[in-house]
Amino acid sequence: MKKIYIIHENSEWTVHLTRRLEELGLPYEEWFLDEGTVDLSAAPPEGVFYNRMSASSHTRGHRYAPELTGVVLSWLEEHGRKVFNGSRAIQLEVNKVYQYAALAKHGVRTPKTIAAVGKEQIVKAAEQFLGKPFITKHNRAGKGLGVRLFYSLEGLKEYVYGPEFEDSVDGITLIQEYIQAPEPYITRCEFIGGKFLYAVRVDTSEGFELCPADACQIGNLFCPAGEETEQKPKFQIIEGFRDPIIEKYEAVLAANNIQIAGIEFIRDQAGEIFTYDINTNTNYNSDAEAAAGTYAMLELARYLGKHLEQEEKTASPVL
Repeated sequence: MKKIYIIHENSEWTVHLTRRLEELGLPYEEWFLDEGTVDLSAAPPEGVFYNRMSASSHTRGHRYAPELTGVVLSWLEEHGRKVFNGSRAIQLEVNKVYQYAALAKHGVRTPKTIAAVGKEQIVKAAEQFLGKPFITKHNRAGKGLGVRLFYSLEGLKEYVYGPEFEDSVDGITLIQEYIQAPEPYITRCEFIGGKFLYAVRVDTSEGFELCPADACQIGNLFCPAGEETEQKPKFQIIEGFRDPIIEKYEAVLAANNIQIAGIEFIRDQAGEIFTYDINTNTNYNSDAEAAAGTYAMLELARYLGKHLEQEEKTASPVL
């Protein structure tokens, strides 16, 4: 029997999808790729495959999970299997430089960014931002890892040459202009099947390490996804969101064969949109969805189920 295969390395981010698959009575199997082998001479099972490997896998002790996933996806694609978020998706997931290049190709504006390897080069790159605040971030990150805001070169030097400095797992640090928003929030646009589903307003007043999942542990810091203050929730789905940027985002996803993603942007004081992240391992906030009556994991389960049904109707070729 053909199944839906879910490729990942963090069950906390997958359980919401598997529950929906069970609700719909859809057969599935999880491929937990923290380690393993791939027999390239063997044929993969038949079915549909959904890749939700994360760039932050190394923070959970799964340093080479994305590399292993890249091998598996290549193997699946070589055998003509139906893969959602395939090889190109994993390339973009673990490399923000690749993301910015893909966005720029479709006329999507990103913040001025310099990639640097080595502490001296990080400081040298930051000299181009003198007089303006800037941030550092990891090229391969996820969950906002490595994001720090600086207002001076001296502040950066204290960090880079101090005990708190943490290098990106791929050795590439990004130095990026800081986009000052009139209000402390960013917008995250969710896509399923390459089409826009909804946009979420995310409160950034408590910092940069943002994760919409219901459980999100970052070192000793807890990301209170779903927790509400007396004033407003941290995550809030925007009713009736419309903007020309959506068409460009859909073109980016189509060109890179990405079906499921969350794309984040921020508006500056003049209202100009700057896009800074493509998440191909996207998570959803249950409180925000309950308030809006929209459930992305249910839509995703239905989407995967539809394609599984199509695969069932397709007879296997005679070899």
